[in-house]
Amino acid sequence: MKDDTTITPLHQPGSILDRLTEIAREGARQMLAAALRAEAASFVAQFEDERLPDGRHRIVRHGTGPGRMIQTGIGPIPVQRQKVRDRAAGVPAERRIRFTSNILPRWARRSKSLDALLPVLYLRGISTGEFQEALTALLGADAPNLSPGVISRLTAGWQEDYDRWQRRDLSARRYVYIWADGVYLQARMEPAAECMLVIIGATPEGRKELLGFQVGVRESAQSWRELLVDIKARGLSVPPEIAVGDGAMGFWNALDEAFPGTRHQRCWVHKTANVLNKFPKSMQPAVKADLREIWQAETRAAAEAAMDTFTEKYGAKYEKAATCLIKDRDALLAFYDFPADHWDHLRTGNPIESVFATVRHRTVRTKGALSQKTAKLMVFKLVQAAAKTWRRLKGANQLPMVLEGVTFTDGVATQGADNRAA
Repeated sequence: MKDDTTITPLHQPGSILDRLTEIAREGARQMLAAALRAEAASFVAQFEDERLPDGRHRIVRHGTGPGRMIQTGIGPIPVQRQKVRDRAAGVPAERRIRFTSNILPRWARRSKSLDALLPVLYLRGISTGEFQEALTALLGADAPNLSPGVISRLTAGWQEDYDRWQRRDLSARRYVYIWADGVYLQARMEPAAECMLVIIGATPEGRKELLGFQVGVRESAQSWRELLVDIKARGLSVPPEIAVGDGAMGFWNALDEAFPGTRHQRCWVHKTANVLNKFPKSMQPAVKADLREIWQAETRAAAEAAMDTFTEKYGAKYEKAATCLIKDRDALLAFYDFPADHWDHLRTGNPIESVFATVRHRTVRTKGALSQKTAKLMVFKLVQAAAKTWRRLKGANQLPMVLEGVTFTDGVATQGADNRAA
């Protein structure tokens, strides 16, 4: 008689059996093992011509090291380090050929993406003692390399990373454009330090980098001055061509002192919000469309005409709104003197806003107080993690033209021998 009994394996109460995750984990294990073998084989192949006196190869594969678990985003994965042997005898230690894996550092116990996850969890208000429970839900019950003690040591290392970053030499750096903003995190910070001053710069190659970052007090001119002076003191001597920011006067006053040759570009997102606040809600959709006609105009002349129309249309009844707009007329339209491909980047402070939108969203919903030091280090690590995914500027090939002093009119380079500045 045929036995149709099905045997169901037992598992620990509270755990979840996920066949798909297990398949992904096994696939990741096989791919990692193959990559490690290929890396070691490639290293050995570099020394194919290195031979011992008896004709044998000097550099050879030498098995694997003891197995260990690497904690990843899909749970722990078993790995074995590939070993390579230098068989030359009597060679001083400093001249021996040694193999170090770039894929699997010698003492690695978790993937770098998990280190980036920690400040996110911290930002959510999870204490170091609660990390294990939170990570168990994400990574499975076995997360031995992310214990509370390990978490505490990692957060202590954030200060070292920040100090090292703050001391970096900027003498060989050049930034064509910069974006500046003060990011408020009142819900999680002490009242005396409620603003984080952030500057992002665009290199001549079109890459965006975190240039300046420190805690300030209400975006004051003194706080911005301290940040800009520190940047100059570390070697940034050539001023950016243009700076993008909101209407906070503290930054612009400090910028004129530190880099008097840098032009001003006011953020249209902030300006639009400021103007709309002076209208009834029922009118705001129509007013927003009229403002869009200004900054989306193809030429400076068309933008100025649209701005005059706006002032004539609303100025009589909503004088404060019209004044708010036209008082920054030149700074709002400065982007027309730069390549048209860069207008999307220069019209707003989006490079900073997009990074900190999630930060603001989370902190406003998190209870409790966060110290100035912890908030600074936590957000710094979040920005560092986000920077890895920042895209290059559109039209990056035109940045050298900006640096050379090429004149742009309505986004198009002016032709002629007198086009370049001395």
